[in-house]
This record gives sequence, C-alpha cells and structure tokens, in this order.
Amino acid sequence: MSCDDNSGVPGAAQSRIWSTPVGALVLCWVVAAGLVPVVWLAGSSLDRVFLGAALAVVVVVAGCLTYLRPRLRADPDGITVRTLGGSHRWPWARLSYRVTTSSRFGRTVPMLEIEVPEADLTGGLLLLGRFDLGAEPAEVAEDLETLRR
Repeated sequence: MSCDDNSGVPGAAQSRIWSTPVGALVLCWVVAAGLVPVVWLAGSSLDRVFLGAALAVVVVVAGCLTYLRPRLRADPDGITVRTLGGSHRWPWARLSYRVTTSSRFGRTVPMLEIEVPEADLTGGLLLLGRFDLGAEPAEVAEDLETLRR
C-alpha cells in the first residue's frame, strides 16, 4: 500500500512511502502476546523451552517488521530504504530499478530490484517484494518513475 506523506513539509505531497501491511505487524504482536500466558502455564519444563523459543521467534519477527517501517520512501530527490542496518538514502542519479519475476513454489512472483553502488550497501542490490512494499512491485515502479521525472 502506498500513501502520501502527511508530514506537513512543503512538497510532502510528492513523497510516497511503502511498508509491510499493518495487519501482518499487528498479527505478529497479537500472537506474541497470546504466547506469553501459554508459556507461563505450560505443564512441563520441556514445553516451556519450546514454547519460549517460539515466543522469542515471534517477538524477533514482530520487532523486525516494526523496525523496518517504512520500508521504502521516495521523493523527487531520491529514495530512502530501511534495512536492518538502518536507513539508506540515494539520489536518483546513483540508482537504477526494475521489476523482475521469478518462480517460487510454482508461482510467478514479481520483485522490485533496486541497484545501488556497492560501496553504499554490501552487494549493491535490494530486492523488495509485495510483502515488503504492501503493494504490487509494478505499481511501485510506476510511482517511482513518476517521482523521478
């Protein structure tokens, strides 16, 4: 899902953001909260260990999803991408992007590929899918092209 940036800054209407759907984030935190009493009330210590490990995994996933919002922000000057290593900003002149498709589990999955200088980011390639963006990668690429002009 894309939306306008309502920051009140002049030109903010030309800024766009894309993030993981809020529903997925809320679901992770609800599952984590639901696992707390289950771990607490588990009968044996072995059950507590396994349920505690499951709780830890869910909390880490929910924390990462929370930290990575917004995943992609674009404006007429360039893009900002949020990774686990922090936010990275590139002007339009230093990046290129395209939508590619690949086969995953019998389905064709579109991905937004953003190429940046390797000195800025190890590997120099960012792959963002529908879950990362909350929108179809092709639609995001069209919006990026509009902002780039």
